[in-house]
Amino acid sequence: MPKPTGKADGKVTDIGAFARTNQGTEFHADWLEDIRVNLSAVERRTATVIKRRTVKKDWQVAWMLKAISCIDLTTLSGDDTPGRVRRLCAKAKQPVRQDLLEAIGAAELKLTTGAVCVYHAMVPTASAALEGSGVPVAAVSTGFPAGLSPMKTRLQEIGESLAAGANEIDIVITRAHALNQDWPALYEEVRAFRQACGSTHLKTIIATGQLGNMNIVARASMVCMMAGADFIKTSTGMESLNANLPVALVMVRMIRDFYERTGKKVGFKPAGGIRTAKQAIAYLILIKEELANDWLSPSLFRFGASSLLGDLERQIEYHATGSYSAAYRHPIA
Repeated sequence: MPKPTGKADGKVTDIGAFARTNQGTEFHADWLEDIRVNLSAVERRTATVIKRRTVKKDWQVAWMLKAISCIDLTTLSGDDTPGRVRRLCAKAKQPVRQDLLEAIGAAELKLTTGAVCVYHAMVPTASAALEGSGVPVAAVSTGFPAGLSPMKTRLQEIGESLAAGANEIDIVITRAHALNQDWPALYEEVRAFRQACGSTHLKTIIATGQLGNMNIVARASMVCMMAGADFIKTSTGMESLNANLPVALVMVRMIRDFYERTGKKVGFKPAGGIRTAKQAIAYLILIKEELANDWLSPSLFRFGASSLLGDLERQIEYHATGSYSAAYRHPIA
């Protein structure tokens, strides 16, 4: 793969940085015909990330800070309130206690999370709370999480979220299109979402845990990128099987394939079940090895997570003090 140039900055200071959109390509059925996934080889490859790759001490802290900068800090609960969303936004703007940042020599980093992700109803609250911070608001849309609303309603949701102040839109595909391998229908659906989003950042959730096998995951990923997805995302976080390293490898290799064919860089977002610093670092190592440093940036890589930040902050405190803290010692996320 050609190595992209440039360096990952690890920090978002301008929502306009996400305005670069993938306008997609025409539908290419022949690109899908050659896709074959060797599951045994995928599992062997991802096992090396866990067993043979490690970072320690100051390097480990640096990777954890990088992981924090790439989190879409998320609350998608039926009992969400404006107060909870405002607390989440405060945490996004100051994800690690200042005394800990000073202790590890990172006080000047101006660290934030990559975005805050909420339901449409909470977009105005999040937008107001994050104003001037440079942290984008991502809205889940198009009948999230099932994606079975009428198409007219799903497109209307995108427009209403944008009007309410969303800077990014996370959409869900109709899984039946992928399960039936009706790739033209999936292409047209995502293409319509791309057009509804205009120049706004579009993340496409393919719900890998519901697609049956890796070949379908790979082809659905490629179709979504052809249709104009800026990111491909594993899961809603509400399936019984969410993100894991094997499915991540399959999806990032589709991103690499798309880049080699078109020169367009598409981002990746694993979501659901990523709760520990160790898991987060494994994903970052996989991205670095498969896609190179350009993708180690919130403009091209995100974690969809709610509890991950808590473990990362506890691990940073351990590095700073030599002892683990209770979770309640850290401001709530």
